[in-house]
Amino acid sequence: MPAPHPPAPAETLPETLTGLDFHLPPELEAGQPPEARGLARDQVRLMVSYRHNRRIFHTRFNQIACFLRPGDLLVINTSATLNAAVNARRAGGMPLEVRLSTRLPAGLWSLELRRSAAEGAGPFSQGQAGETLQLEGGGEVTLLTPYRQDQRGAGDAPVRLWIAALELPLPVEEYLEQHGFPIRYPYVHQDWPNSYYQTVYANEPGSAEMPSAGRAFTPELITQLVAGGVQFAPLVLHTGVASLEAHEPPYEEYYRVPADTARAVHAARQAGKRVIAVGTTVVRALETVAAADGSVHPGEGWTGQVVTPRSGIHSLDGLLTGLHEPRSSHLAMLAALAGEEHLRRTYAAALKEGYLWHEFGDLHLILP
Repeated sequence: MPAPHPPAPAETLPETLTGLDFHLPPELEAGQPPEARGLARDQVRLMVSYRHNRRIFHTRFNQIACFLRPGDLLVINTSATLNAAVNARRAGGMPLEVRLSTRLPAGLWSLELRRSAAEGAGPFSQGQAGETLQLEGGGEVTLLTPYRQDQRGAGDAPVRLWIAALELPLPVEEYLEQHGFPIRYPYVHQDWPNSYYQTVYANEPGSAEMPSAGRAFTPELITQLVAGGVQFAPLVLHTGVASLEAHEPPYEEYYRVPADTARAVHAARQAGKRVIAVGTTVVRALETVAAADGSVHPGEGWTGQVVTPRSGIHSLDGLLTGLHEPRSSHLAMLAALAGEEHLRRTYAAALKEGYLWHEFGDLHLILP
């Protein structure tokens, strides 16, 4: 795996997006998987919106074929979700939760410290460089230095992400399988097995959190779409932790866009077919390797790409995504594709119709 570049300075959300703010009622936060609500994976709700004529349709995800055409190319992220959270204790006995974010070269990781549920379950920003925490199962983690360059040398400023060294009794995936658990936020009220945090096409472990836009696909639905002429192309982007309380831009993440996928995107665009990203992670990876003319080349490495209306989107025509929180960087990405006015209308519709937010919630398909 290549070494990451130094993290870029943080970019704030565009001023034009400050108007795209709304209140998300707690009852619209999906607190359990659809399977626990009596639904199949592909029975979550789907809002389909067209940018060119402002039409909005409300349906179920298992009807997505009605809105796709032969020749459409769906680009998917095949990263699998790790049991990235591990219980830990500080030297004085204080319980914490360590959330592994991104595997770095030389056996290092970026990670986040969180208070345990008993301590309030929020971010813990008082870690110290050189501090060693004891992990379950005989492991240790040593905090080395703040991850972000703009945190280094900041005196007593709180630190969210650390670069850290792990000492584990087992290979990391095996250790996490035995002692870790999926990252869970307060709106999810109980633990769920790791299988609930995987897409059906995930095949390469590495994500701290599920690339959730593709969760609703089933093998049967994929077969139906392929039989109807819809194409799929894979890439990898290993997602880091998404607990960005201050809505700061995302950190660098590892990605790989294979040559076959780059060729498929190029061929679809040359033929006038639609390229549709399944998830914001796919957008981030494709825009990292896209030229201004929309051409896409293979690539592998670390992306600090933050897609905003200022940067624009060059590599795709549509996006399947979940519903995102107010002021999040994901909304800036959606505005780059659809425009702020389109998002205002669609999010107002989603709130009115009672769509569910977050990784176990409903989906939004944005088409030209």
